[in-house]
Amino acid sequence: MIEEQKLSSLPEPPQKIPEAPKYGQATLSEILPSAAAAMGVDGYQNALGFAPTKRVALIMVDGLGWNQLKSHLGHAPFLRGLFEKGQKLGTGFPSTTATSLSSLATGLAPGEHGMVGYDVIDPAKRRVVNQLGGWPGDLDPETWQTRPTVFQKIAEHGIHVATVSIPMFAKSALTRASLRGPKFVPANQPAARARATRTIFDSNRNALVYTYFNELDKAGHKYGVDSSQWRDILEELDYVIKTLVSKLPEETTVLITGDHGMVDIPASQRIDYSQQPELVEGVELTSGEPRGVQLTFDPQADDACRLRVREAWQRAYGTKAWVMTREEAIERGYFGAITEEHAARLGDLMILAAEAIAFYDGRRVAPMAFDMVGQHGSLTAGERFVPLLVHRTK
Repeated sequence: MIEEQKLSSLPEPPQKIPEAPKYGQATLSEILPSAAAAMGVDGYQNALGFAPTKRVALIMVDGLGWNQLKSHLGHAPFLRGLFEKGQKLGTGFPSTTATSLSSLATGLAPGEHGMVGYDVIDPAKRRVVNQLGGWPGDLDPETWQTRPTVFQKIAEHGIHVATVSIPMFAKSALTRASLRGPKFVPANQPAARARATRTIFDSNRNALVYTYFNELDKAGHKYGVDSSQWRDILEELDYVIKTLVSKLPEETTVLITGDHGMVDIPASQRIDYSQQPELVEGVELTSGEPRGVQLTFDPQADDACRLRVREAWQRAYGTKAWVMTREEAIERGYFGAITEEHAARLGDLMILAAEAIAFYDGRRVAPMAFDMVGQHGSLTAGERFVPLLVHRTK
């Protein structure tokens, strides 16, 4: 009762806390299972209603959010032609690449596959694991993420499955953890990836090809989604995808999507919260994203300490962020069904940006991290919704 009275007197966030993603209905997790069902693979539900097909080209444009594409349709004439009949999907939570690509590939909510963020906690060794670029050498990706991928199941059905992506990702920890199954075909430039995709379909009449483009995401992080550089890349990718689609075999189902949107953060709102001692009192580990901070308390930190830190965050940023415990986030269904093992990878306290603000632990991140303009990871519509554009070649 005392805790409830204290919290009720603190600032309210500027908007209502968003509902959980619609897992099983309209998220990235439904794309590959629906495609598998459309290709005749047993054991999958076609939740997205794809027409029966023998060939699927799944095109992932990293950083292509629904809101951002809608605002820039004039720069993407091919995608614009598909947008009117396109579907808005949720990314799952958090809205970040490691989580989204894992949900896409496994067909599962984050709580089930366990890739629950950018930086997460390895509870066995009380350390932070970066699931994109900072994977410890003693942590086996295949034991960290144990669920089979839909790619693997489709391949077992006798369908040729391939990934066309950047060479450096061929044996990355994320690929080994969550994108297992396809034959990996490396290609550096976007046009080269398009050519490689066409070649695979020319040689395999019954195939699913996953083609990955990361250029838009890179431009968004460096320059922002409201930049000429971002628009230039969107125009280039629109042309590359149009050319690719025009040369695919007849009756190929083309699925174009993204893994998250982005929000541009002014330099003045990129906050080093480690400079405010009351925000990190008793905190042992910091993880998550700048748009979705997660704090793990030292086991010796008592309930009073944890409450003080929560109240400190709410006083300082309660009008710009949602502050909640791990248990509250799980109860709200943000991660879907979650195992005890996977819940232990989350922080004890979460600070989820509701406005154009980002939070950094300056003790842990490189100074260049503060230069990042476009960011994602929280619950706002600009981050958590992506397009699903469907085209059937003739």
